[in-house]
Amino acid sequence: MNTFSDREKAFEDKFKHDQDLQFRTEVRRNKLLGRWLATELLGLEGDAVDAYAKEVVASDLDEPGPDDVVRKVMADLEAKAVDFTEHRLRTRMDDLMVEAKKQIMEE
Repeated sequence: MNTFSDREKAFEDKFKHDQDLQFRTEVRRNKLLGRWLATELLGLEGDAVDAYAKEVVASDLDEPGPDDVVRKVMADLEAKAVDFTEHRLRTRMDDLMVEAKKQIMEE
């Protein structure tokens, strides 16, 4: 009986750890995305770069998945008349997810 409880607790602990890792990786990806967009596409500098990165991170709290981030970023790019497709944005987000996970795992 105790063995079953131990296994169940181990699975629950692993699930919590995996969820935490996923959350931290997505936050890191969004921060990297915001900083990249701010400097490379929006022409922001200094404190404005960090402020924009925080806006991108905060936009991901609206709904599950990356669609809220995509909507926010695409609206910002359109407002600045930056020619950048949603497909390119999602590809960049995928690349940054890999980088974010690498960074988190190295910590």
